[in-house]
Amino acid sequence: MTFKQLEALYWIAQLGGFAQAAARLHASQSAISKRIHELEQRFAIELFDRNQRSARLTEKGEELFLLAKKLLEHRDAAVEQLSSPEVTQRRLRIGVTELTAMTWLPRLILAIQTSFPKVVIEPTVEDTALLKDKLINDELDLILVPDAFVELRLSSTPLGRVESAWMCRPGYVEQRAVMPLHELARQRLLVQGDSSGTGRIYGAWMKAQGVVPANVIGVSNLMAVLGLAVSGLGIGYLPRECLQPMLDAKTLRVVKVKPALPSVVYVALRRDEGRSRLLTSVIELAKSCCDFSRTFQAQAI
Repeated sequence: MTFKQLEALYWIAQLGGFAQAAARLHASQSAISKRIHELEQRFAIELFDRNQRSARLTEKGEELFLLAKKLLEHRDAAVEQLSSPEVTQRRLRIGVTELTAMTWLPRLILAIQTSFPKVVIEPTVEDTALLKDKLINDELDLILVPDAFVELRLSSTPLGRVESAWMCRPGYVEQRAVMPLHELARQRLLVQGDSSGTGRIYGAWMKAQGVVPANVIGVSNLMAVLGLAVSGLGIGYLPRECLQPMLDAKTLRVVKVKPALPSVVYVALRRDEGRSRLLTSVIELAKSCCDFSRTFQAQAI
Protein backbone atom coordinates (compact mmCIF):
# COMPACT_ATOMS: atom_id res chain seq x y z
CA MET A 1 0.00 0.00 0.00
CA THR A 2 1.48 3.35 -1.07
CA PHE A 3 0.71 6.99 -0.35
CA LYS A 4 -0.11 7.46 -4.04
CA GLN A 5 -2.79 4.80 -3.78
CA LEU A 6 -4.20 6.35 -0.60
CA GLU A 7 -4.17 9.81 -2.19
CA ALA A 8 -6.15 8.46 -5.15
CA LEU A 9 -8.77 6.95 -2.84
CA TYR A 10 -8.95 10.10 -0.71
CA TRP A 11 -9.38 12.54 -3.58
CA ILE A 12 -11.87 10.40 -5.49
CA ALA A 13 -14.04 10.33 -2.38
CA GLN A 14 -13.52 14.03 -1.65
CA LEU A 15 -14.10 15.32 -5.17
CA GLY A 16 -16.69 12.78 -6.30
CA GLY A 17 -15.02 11.17 -9.28
CA PHE A 18 -11.95 9.63 -10.89
CA ALA A 19 -11.52 12.44 -13.40
CA GLN A 20 -11.59 15.10 -10.69
CA ALA A 21 -9.04 13.21 -8.61
CA ALA A 22 -6.79 12.81 -11.64
CA ALA A 23 -6.86 16.56 -12.26
CA ARG A 24 -6.16 17.29 -8.59
CA LEU A 25 -3.21 14.87 -8.48
CA HIS A 26 -1.86 15.86 -11.94
CA ALA A 27 -2.17 12.26 -13.14
CA SER A 28 -4.07 10.51 -15.91
CA GLN A 29 -7.44 8.96 -15.15
CA SER A 30 -6.06 5.56 -16.10
CA ALA A 31 -3.26 5.98 -13.54
CA ILE A 32 -5.81 6.80 -10.83
CA SER A 33 -7.91 3.79 -11.79
CA LYS A 34 -4.81 1.58 -11.67
CA ARG A 35 -4.00 2.72 -8.13
CA ILE A 36 -7.52 1.88 -6.95
CA HIS A 37 -7.40 -1.49 -8.70
CA GLU A 38 -4.10 -2.27 -6.95
CA LEU A 39 -5.63 -1.44 -3.57
CA GLU A 40 -8.65 -3.61 -4.26
CA GLN A 41 -6.43 -6.52 -5.30
CA ARG A 42 -4.18 -6.06 -2.28
CA PHE A 43 -7.06 -6.40 0.20
CA ALA A 44 -9.44 -8.47 -1.95
CA ILE A 45 -12.26 -5.95 -1.51
CA GLU A 46 -14.26 -3.51 -3.62
CA LEU A 47 -13.69 0.11 -2.66
CA PHE A 48 -16.31 1.71 -4.92
CA ASP A 49 -19.81 0.61 -5.85
CA ARG A 50 -19.61 0.03 -9.61
CA ASN A 51 -23.43 -0.01 -9.85
CA GLN A 52 -23.57 3.70 -9.06
CA ARG A 53 -22.98 6.41 -11.65
CA SER A 54 -20.99 8.50 -9.16
CA ALA A 55 -17.90 7.34 -7.28
CA ARG A 56 -19.58 6.08 -4.10
CA LEU A 57 -17.53 4.22 -1.52
CA THR A 58 -18.52 0.78 -0.31
CA GLU A 59 -18.57 0.05 3.42
CA LYS A 60 -15.00 -1.26 3.27
CA GLY A 61 -14.10 1.70 1.09
CA GLU A 62 -15.34 4.05 3.84
CA GLU A 63 -13.13 2.26 6.36
CA LEU A 64 -10.06 2.57 4.17
CA PHE A 65 -10.92 6.21 3.35
CA LEU A 66 -10.86 7.12 7.06
CA LEU A 67 -7.56 5.30 7.50
CA ALA A 68 -6.12 6.98 4.40
CA LYS A 69 -7.16 10.40 5.72
CA LYS A 70 -5.31 9.83 9.00
CA LEU A 71 -2.20 8.44 7.33
CA LEU A 72 -2.01 11.32 4.85
CA GLU A 73 -2.43 13.86 7.66
CA HIS A 74 0.42 12.23 9.62
CA ARG A 75 2.59 12.19 6.51
CA ASP A 76 1.92 15.88 5.81
CA ALA A 77 2.61 16.80 9.45
CA ALA A 78 5.93 14.92 9.41
CA VAL A 79 7.02 16.53 6.14
CA GLU A 80 6.02 19.97 7.42
CA GLN A 81 7.88 19.52 10.71
CA LEU A 82 11.10 18.41 9.01
CA SER A 83 11.02 20.93 6.16
CA SER A 84 12.28 24.49 6.25
CA PRO A 85 9.67 27.17 5.44
CA GLU A 86 10.95 27.83 1.94
CA VAL A 87 10.46 24.20 0.88
CA THR A 88 7.22 23.42 2.76
CA GLN A 89 4.74 22.10 0.21
CA ARG A 90 1.07 21.76 1.06
CA ARG A 91 -2.23 23.46 0.40
CA LEU A 92 -3.63 25.92 2.92
CA ARG A 93 -7.43 26.06 3.00
CA ILE A 94 -8.21 29.37 4.68
CA GLY A 95 -11.67 30.86 5.29
CA VAL A 96 -12.35 34.57 5.77
CA THR A 97 -15.31 36.89 6.05
CA GLU A 98 -16.26 39.49 3.47
CA LEU A 99 -14.77 42.33 5.54
CA THR A 100 -11.38 40.62 5.77
CA ALA A 101 -11.44 39.89 2.03
CA MET A 102 -12.00 43.57 1.23
CA THR A 103 -9.39 44.91 3.67
CA TRP A 104 -6.28 42.96 4.74
CA LEU A 105 -6.59 39.57 3.00
CA PRO A 106 -4.41 40.64 0.02
CA ARG A 107 -1.71 41.68 2.48
CA LEU A 108 -1.91 38.36 4.31
CA ILE A 109 -1.72 36.34 1.09
CA LEU A 110 1.40 38.26 0.05
CA ALA A 111 2.96 37.60 3.46
CA ILE A 112 2.19 33.86 3.26
CA GLN A 113 3.54 33.62 -0.29
CA THR A 114 6.74 35.41 0.78
CA SER A 115 7.31 33.20 3.83
CA PHE A 116 6.06 29.92 2.31
CA PRO A 117 6.50 30.19 -1.47
CA LYS A 118 5.52 26.57 -2.16
CA VAL A 119 2.30 26.64 -0.15
CA VAL A 120 -0.84 26.73 -2.32
CA ILE A 121 -3.46 29.04 -0.80
CA GLU A 122 -7.11 28.03 -1.30
CA PRO A 123 -9.31 30.85 0.10
CA THR A 124 -13.02 30.67 0.90
CA VAL A 125 -15.15 33.75 1.60
CA GLU A 126 -18.37 32.99 3.50
CA ASP A 127 -20.46 33.96 6.51
CA THR A 128 -18.94 33.09 9.87
CA ALA A 129 -21.38 30.26 10.63
CA LEU A 130 -20.67 28.50 7.32
CA LEU A 131 -16.92 28.90 7.79
CA LYS A 132 -17.13 27.41 11.29
CA ASP A 133 -19.06 24.39 10.00
CA LYS A 134 -16.54 23.85 7.20
CA LEU A 135 -13.67 24.03 9.66
CA ILE A 136 -15.27 21.46 11.94
CA ASN A 137 -15.99 19.21 8.94
CA ASP A 138 -12.32 19.39 7.85
CA GLU A 139 -13.12 21.36 4.70
CA LEU A 140 -10.91 24.24 5.90
CA ASP A 141 -7.65 24.39 7.88
CA LEU A 142 -8.03 27.86 9.38
CA ILE A 143 -10.69 30.57 9.55
CA LEU A 144 -10.40 34.28 10.43
CA VAL A 145 -13.76 35.41 11.81
CA PRO A 146 -15.59 37.49 14.45
CA ASP A 147 -15.45 35.93 17.90
CA ALA A 148 -19.16 35.05 17.87
CA PHE A 149 -19.32 31.32 18.65
CA VAL A 150 -18.30 29.24 21.64
CA GLU A 151 -16.86 26.06 20.15
CA LEU A 152 -14.81 23.88 22.50
CA ARG A 153 -13.48 21.74 19.64
CA LEU A 154 -11.62 24.72 18.17
CA SER A 155 -8.50 26.61 19.26
CA SER A 156 -8.89 30.42 19.18
CA THR A 157 -6.26 33.18 18.82
CA PRO A 158 -7.26 36.90 18.98
CA LEU A 159 -6.20 38.93 15.93
CA GLY A 160 -7.65 42.44 16.23
CA ARG A 161 -10.80 44.54 16.53
CA VAL A 162 -13.26 46.22 14.17
CA GLU A 163 -14.90 49.51 15.13
CA SER A 164 -18.35 49.95 13.60
CA ALA A 165 -20.92 52.74 13.54
CA TRP A 166 -24.51 53.22 12.45
CA MET A 167 -24.55 54.78 8.98
CA CYS A 168 -27.10 55.96 6.44
CA ARG A 169 -27.44 58.12 3.37
CA PRO A 170 -27.18 61.86 4.17
CA GLY A 171 -30.67 63.27 4.73
CA TYR A 172 -32.25 59.90 5.56
CA VAL A 173 -32.84 60.97 9.17
CA GLU A 174 -32.62 64.33 10.89
CA GLN A 175 -29.05 65.14 11.87
CA ARG A 176 -28.70 65.60 15.62
CA ALA A 177 -25.96 65.40 18.22
CA VAL A 178 -26.81 61.96 19.60
CA MET A 179 -29.77 59.61 19.08
CA PRO A 180 -30.73 57.28 21.95
CA LEU A 181 -30.64 53.62 21.01
CA HIS A 182 -34.34 53.12 21.75
CA GLU A 183 -35.17 55.88 19.22
CA LEU A 184 -32.87 54.32 16.64
CA ALA A 185 -34.79 51.07 17.08
CA ARG A 186 -37.91 52.79 15.69
CA GLN A 187 -36.09 53.52 12.43
CA ARG A 188 -35.74 51.02 9.58
CA LEU A 189 -32.56 49.10 10.39
CA LEU A 190 -30.37 47.10 8.02
CA VAL A 191 -29.00 44.12 9.93
CA GLN A 192 -27.20 40.87 9.20
CA GLY A 193 -28.62 37.59 10.48
CA ASP A 194 -27.22 34.94 12.81
CA SER A 195 -25.11 33.36 10.06
CA SER A 196 -22.97 36.51 10.23
CA GLY A 197 -20.64 36.73 13.21
CA THR A 198 -21.06 40.50 13.40
CA GLY A 199 -24.83 40.15 13.01
CA ARG A 200 -24.96 37.63 15.84
CA ILE A 201 -22.81 39.81 18.11
CA TYR A 202 -24.80 43.00 17.50
CA GLY A 203 -28.14 41.21 17.66
CA ALA A 204 -27.25 39.86 21.11
CA TRP A 205 -25.92 43.27 22.18
CA MET A 206 -29.15 45.09 21.24
CA LYS A 207 -31.18 42.45 23.04
CA ALA A 208 -29.02 42.95 26.15
CA GLN A 209 -29.78 46.69 25.93
CA GLY A 210 -33.49 45.86 26.04
CA VAL A 211 -34.00 47.00 22.45
CA VAL A 212 -36.05 45.11 19.87
CA PRO A 213 -36.06 46.84 16.44
CA ALA A 214 -39.55 47.22 15.02
CA ASN A 215 -38.65 47.63 11.33
CA VAL A 216 -35.81 45.45 10.08
CA ILE A 217 -34.44 44.54 6.68
CA GLY A 218 -32.37 41.39 7.10
CA VAL A 219 -29.50 41.00 4.65
CA SER A 220 -26.94 38.28 4.16
CA ASN A 221 -23.69 40.19 3.86
CA LEU A 222 -21.77 43.40 4.40
CA MET A 223 -21.98 44.67 0.81
CA ALA A 224 -25.76 44.32 0.89
CA VAL A 225 -25.93 46.49 4.03
CA LEU A 226 -23.66 49.05 2.38
CA GLY A 227 -25.64 49.11 -0.85
CA LEU A 228 -29.00 49.51 0.89
CA ALA A 229 -27.64 52.23 3.17
CA VAL A 230 -26.22 54.20 0.23
CA SER A 231 -29.58 53.76 -1.53
CA GLY A 232 -31.36 55.46 1.38
CA LEU A 233 -33.32 52.41 2.46
CA GLY A 234 -32.30 52.34 6.10
CA ILE A 235 -29.63 52.65 8.77
CA GLY A 236 -27.04 49.88 9.08
CA TYR A 237 -23.98 49.09 11.15
CA LEU A 238 -20.84 49.30 9.03
CA PRO A 239 -17.05 49.27 9.64
CA ARG A 240 -16.11 52.86 10.23
CA GLU A 241 -12.43 53.20 9.37
CA CYS A 242 -12.34 51.52 5.97
CA LEU A 243 -15.43 53.44 4.85
CA GLN A 244 -13.98 56.83 5.81
CA PRO A 245 -13.54 57.81 2.11
CA MET A 246 -17.31 57.35 1.60
CA LEU A 247 -17.99 59.44 4.71
CA ASP A 248 -15.64 62.15 3.45
CA ALA A 249 -17.38 62.09 0.06
CA LYS A 250 -20.76 62.44 1.82
CA THR A 251 -22.01 59.21 0.25
CA LEU A 252 -22.68 58.04 3.80
CA ARG A 253 -22.92 59.72 7.16
CA VAL A 254 -22.57 58.44 10.70
CA VAL A 255 -25.63 58.43 12.94
CA LYS A 256 -24.31 59.03 16.44
CA VAL A 257 -26.11 56.71 18.83
CA LYS A 258 -25.89 56.25 22.59
CA PRO A 259 -24.76 53.74 23.70
CA ALA A 260 -22.34 53.26 20.83
CA LEU A 261 -21.77 49.89 19.20
CA PRO A 262 -19.08 47.75 20.87
CA SER A 263 -16.05 46.75 18.87
CA VAL A 264 -15.99 43.25 17.36
CA VAL A 265 -13.02 41.00 18.11
CA TYR A 266 -11.68 38.90 15.24
CA VAL A 267 -10.02 35.56 15.96
CA ALA A 268 -8.18 32.78 14.13
CA LEU A 269 -9.85 29.40 14.66
CA ARG A 270 -8.19 26.05 14.01
CA ARG A 271 -8.81 22.42 14.96
CA ASP A 272 -5.33 21.05 15.60
CA GLU A 273 -4.43 22.94 18.81
CA GLY A 274 -1.01 23.98 17.58
CA ARG A 275 0.30 20.76 16.03
CA SER A 276 0.91 22.36 12.62
CA ARG A 277 3.91 24.66 12.48
CA LEU A 278 2.60 26.15 9.24
CA LEU A 279 -0.76 27.13 10.76
CA THR A 280 0.98 28.60 13.81
CA SER A 281 3.18 30.71 11.53
CA VAL A 282 0.22 31.81 9.38
CA ILE A 283 -1.71 32.90 12.48
CA GLU A 284 1.27 35.03 13.55
CA LEU A 285 1.29 36.57 10.07
CA ALA A 286 -2.45 37.21 10.37
CA LYS A 287 -1.92 39.01 13.68
CA SER A 288 0.66 41.26 11.99
CA CYS A 289 -1.55 41.91 8.95
CA CYS A 290 -4.91 42.36 10.69
CA ASP A 291 -5.95 45.94 9.88
CA PHE A 292 -9.53 46.96 9.10
CA SER A 293 -8.72 50.63 8.49
CA ARG A 294 -8.26 50.52 4.70
CA THR A 295 -9.66 48.55 1.79
CA PHE A 296 -7.63 46.13 -0.38
CA GLN A 297 -4.27 46.44 1.33
CA ALA A 298 -1.53 44.82 -0.71
CA GLN A 299 1.72 46.09 0.75
CA ALA A 300 4.11 43.73 2.53
CA ILE A 301 4.32 43.72 6.33
